[in-house]
Amino acid sequence: MSAPAPASPRALHLLFAAQSLGGASPPIIISLGGLVGQQLSADPTAATLPVSLYQLGLALSTLPAAWVMQRHGRRPAYVLGAVLGVLSGLIAAQGIAQQDFVLFCLGTALAGFYAACVQSYRFAAIDAVGDPGLQARAISRVMLGGLIAAVIGPQLVIWTRDALPMTPFAGSFYGQAALALLALPLLLALRLPPPTPASVSGPARPLGAIVRTPQFIVACTAGVVSYGLMAFLMTATPMAMVGCGFSVGEAALGVQWHVLAMFAPSFVTGRLMARWGKLPVTALGLLLTGASGVIALMGLERLHFWGALILLGVGWNFSFIGATALLTESYRPTERAKVQALNDFLVFGTVALASFGSGRLLHTAGWDAINAGMLPLVAAVLLMLATQAWRQRAATPTAV
Repeated sequence: MSAPAPASPRALHLLFAAQSLGGASPPIIISLGGLVGQQLSADPTAATLPVSLYQLGLALSTLPAAWVMQRHGRRPAYVLGAVLGVLSGLIAAQGIAQQDFVLFCLGTALAGFYAACVQSYRFAAIDAVGDPGLQARAISRVMLGGLIAAVIGPQLVIWTRDALPMTPFAGSFYGQAALALLALPLLLALRLPPPTPASVSGPARPLGAIVRTPQFIVACTAGVVSYGLMAFLMTATPMAMVGCGFSVGEAALGVQWHVLAMFAPSFVTGRLMARWGKLPVTALGLLLTGASGVIALMGLERLHFWGALILLGVGWNFSFIGATALLTESYRPTERAKVQALNDFLVFGTVALASFGSGRLLHTAGWDAINAGMLPLVAAVLLMLATQAWRQRAATPTAV
């Protein structure tokens, strides 16, 4: 049996820094995409289309990004992603300047490839440590970069949204391009340990056989639901807040608190999984997600919006990092590239579909219906996690 690849602290530091910059783009797009869409589109139900196309671009980019990584390595793919991140910000800003809704949507959609690469940093963290016992902590460590991104993204919106008086919000997308440009030298310096022989040779099951295993089904479903609900509600919340009379700045600050809550628990998530296990931590995250919906249903004050966003963020952290760690149990080293790519395609494809529906549902069904509708999904995944825990206990030999 091959020894695990040695840990690479330098690679983890670079991935953390790149996550801090790259993770700032989604808050910019999500907090402003719907508001810019309302300005540029004559159809109110199409207001969230720029955010939805960003999510769709992310989903569609997971497979080609994985192909580039498998063929040329992670670093070239990540550098390409950052270059496209620069271009996407410039194109979106020009769309605002020219009052061109289609051009603005093109810019947000192009940002999806960069986002697909940023989402893959968590898998690069696994490569950086090698040792399975350290993987959950490595994922958490890199995703802590999102804590910095949670400050950079919304604050950049607040500082730059009126930087160009004739074109409101364009300055924020120029800022998005600048952040991607700053990430380029970090990614060019990234060096990951070479793959072990076991990861490039040996038996590999067909993808169809892997996706039918309980381990993959549970891990992927937990990831799909946790990320899908989070993105769905985070997309709708800024518009709901502005519709209730709150300012754009208050909505952006709400998103900032949400993104802070998404990544701050990463200080302890890996340790909690080491102590309690991956399934209980994932279940805890989904319970908190359900609780966020209950808070949102309790009223329309700022405290309700912000409180729901904060709980939603913490719940996402536990459930999504837990689902990512659970996914590593579903594949062999030779199968990891295709399984990781399929998982992210399903997760972000679902996120894209949820994002496409959020604006229409908010406009037609209302804020309460959105929050009430997510509770049965949370309950269904909790049941799956409980069933998987029972299977694992039943498969564990009883000590004599």
